Amino acid sequence: MRGFKFAIKENHIFLLATTLLIAMLYGYGSFSFTGFFSTQVFLNLFIDNAYLIIVATGMAFVIITGGIDLSVGAFVAFISMVSAMLLSQGFNAYLVITITLVIGVLFGAFQGYLISRFDLHPWIVTLAGMFLARGASFLISTDSIVITNETFSSLSQAKVPIFNGYISIGAVIAILVVIIALYMAKYTKFGRNVYAIGGNVGSAKLMGLPVDRTTILVYVFSGFCSALGGFVFTLYMLSGYGLHLLGMEMDAIAACVIGGILLTGGFGYLIGPLLGVLSMGIIQTIIMFQGTLSSWWTKIAVGFLLFIFIVLQRLVVMNRRRKPLKAEKGPRLETDTKAVSQGQFDIK
Repeated sequence: MRGFKFAIKENHIFLLATTLLIAMLYGYGSFSFTGFFSTQVFLNLFIDNAYLIIVATGMAFVIITGGIDLSVGAFVAFISMVSAMLLSQGFNAYLVITITLVIGVLFGAFQGYLISRFDLHPWIVTLAGMFLARGASFLISTDSIVITNETFSSLSQAKVPIFNGYISIGAVIAILVVIIALYMAKYTKFGRNVYAIGGNVGSAKLMGLPVDRTTILVYVFSGFCSALGGFVFTLYMLSGYGLHLLGMEMDAIAACVIGGILLTGGFGYLIGPLLGVLSMGIIQTIIMFQGTLSSWWTKIAVGFLLFIFIVLQRLVVMNRRRKPLKAEKGPRLETDTKAVSQGQFDIK
């Protein structure tokens, strides 16, 4: 029973808080606005935010290692421009998708290599990547490029029936990415290494874990998710433009924080970013149904939530540091990575 109480207080408190927030927001919208409590309105949260779910999931791995990726928003815009440009020149649609995903992997690997090889701070490297991706978008074109490709148009309009409504191809991809991320975090050596590095990189090196390789792979995954999110966003908008999604990297970080990913690294559940995105999406939907408020109120509400969840994170971290560590009752050194991956221990 004592262990159960510990799990509720330490491990599940963020997920419970975010789930309660979603229930309160959705309940308020349902009682306040006619038609809000419907299957399609809920499914639209996945349709409209599929690209952000994908990008935030990739961002979560980066944050868990103690890093950050500021390039994701600009890179999504860059992928939309590359896709639109290649399609306008007659390239096969599936070849374009493959090319953009490869670009995402290479871009992520390049950033990860710089960070691990030269011990550069992720803020500096990914900030440079943000400017590089945004600037490269305008080298392609300073204007918006409309996509008229039949394959992209068909994929954009495709509907997958579910319950009494439907979701888009992009939403299906987003859900699959979350499922894969959950599996990677809990059942693979890569996932355990990610949590161990975020808990304490020095301890991870002493344990013989491949810190540099894992760091590179984390940014490779983030780059892949950004490219995949760029593809989904391109399907959603059917256009490429260098000014798409200005500041979206902050939305991805906010979704992770609201979803319980600790900014200090080493802790978080990969379902969290999805819950964070849904929270932000419900706020935006409420404002849309209300009709008289500016869309900027979404940013104000998200900022307020961020303050609350950051304070909550700080309180939990301070509470952990007060607890004396008893070596004889702790996990063995060789099993620490598994314990961290399950969110049971925070190695400091």
